[in-house]
Amino acid sequence: MTTDHTSASADGETLTITDNRTGSSYELPITDGTIRATELRQIKVDESDFGLMTYDPAFMNTASCRSEVTFLDGEAGILRYRGYPIEQLAESSTFVEVAYLLMYGERPTEAQLAAWSGEIAASTAVDAAIGRIIDAFPRDAHPMAVLQSSVAALGTLFPESKNVSDPTVREQQVTRIIGMIPTIGAMAHRHNIGAPVVAPRADLDYAGNFLSMMFQEGDAPYKPDPRVARAVDVLLILHADHEQNCSTSTVRAVGSSQADPYASLAAGIGGLYGPLHGGANEAVLAMLDRIQTTDAIPSFIEGVKGGEERLMGFGHRVYKNYDPRATIIKKACDDVFEVTGVNPKLEIAVELERIALEDEYFVKRRLYPNVDFYSGLIYEALGIPKEMFTVMFAIGRAPGWLAQWNEMLNDREQKIARPRQVYVGTAERSYT
Repeated sequence: MTTDHTSASADGETLTITDNRTGSSYELPITDGTIRATELRQIKVDESDFGLMTYDPAFMNTASCRSEVTFLDGEAGILRYRGYPIEQLAESSTFVEVAYLLMYGERPTEAQLAAWSGEIAASTAVDAAIGRIIDAFPRDAHPMAVLQSSVAALGTLFPESKNVSDPTVREQQVTRIIGMIPTIGAMAHRHNIGAPVVAPRADLDYAGNFLSMMFQEGDAPYKPDPRVARAVDVLLILHADHEQNCSTSTVRAVGSSQADPYASLAAGIGGLYGPLHGGANEAVLAMLDRIQTTDAIPSFIEGVKGGEERLMGFGHRVYKNYDPRATIIKKACDDVFEVTGVNPKLEIAVELERIALEDEYFVKRRLYPNVDFYSGLIYEALGIPKEMFTVMFAIGRAPGWLAQWNEMLNDREQKIARPRQVYVGTAERSYT
């Protein structure tokens, strides 16, 4: 006997599922190309059954939210922030403007941008308590660990931040975090090299101020080369958001418990800290160091095909086409190398890319350069140590994390994150 279970769909699109265990059929509504996972709960063998669940390790095919922040089409190689193509933003916008766009959904007017920039600039100095926390770390402490701990500690300095239901309070924390995170990152670097902390400067733009705090020496004011500052600004734009990746989904999950934004972002920094997420550009440099010369590339390629080597900076969990950010970064290399001189690894990288893109082995597998393939070359040319690469990523990603966190809090459908599991352990047994 067949039983029909029908749910209404706003646009009339439905999916019919027949449970061969019971013979029952279920018609589930399709909205925006998805079905709600909870609709599957009605599919039961009997009334005591919990209901059908999906099993999706690493969330390969599960949408956890509706978002208006970032659109990503990995098949076509498209990345847009609030509808604006990443290529246009990298060409014409600034990181501070992009941060406003991500947060509020529209580009600011001149007056709004001036006010927003002023609020961020006024928030760049950090409390002396954060300096004491950083000083307590060993000199060789990884700056990402220092950044994570310091961002979490900021919540104790702004106890009102726990009132996440107040939009005004949330906005205050957003400008504070965007302003302070490059200061903390630079302080972590100065701690590593045993150099005194450099105070932020109001006369420099966002990227120039960060470079000043990183590289100031002596009493003479640091003067960042405009080409270098612009290249850093572009890199920050390219990293500003990237849909529901590991660190962003972590920020949303922690934030769903109504934790303050500092705790939520500290959790995201922890996700980014992992080498499978934020450390790929460092792995690219290590690979180029190992290859050493262009003459060694053919044998390296054969090693990749044989499983003896790994081609770092190629391929992506989402992109199955050329990562649009990689194209932009490749252009930014030219401006930086005009100032610093060409990184000797660039010749190896360019030749490696050329050979890989012409090799049927890689073409068939749709392995194209991603954002990490060239970003490390720029950072290294600027004198930024490898340990700071992921910190640069975190500075750039902060506005995206905050925009996603804020969107999550405004979404009435969101509840505290609580994935289900499929229990495969031992059944009930008695303690003897």
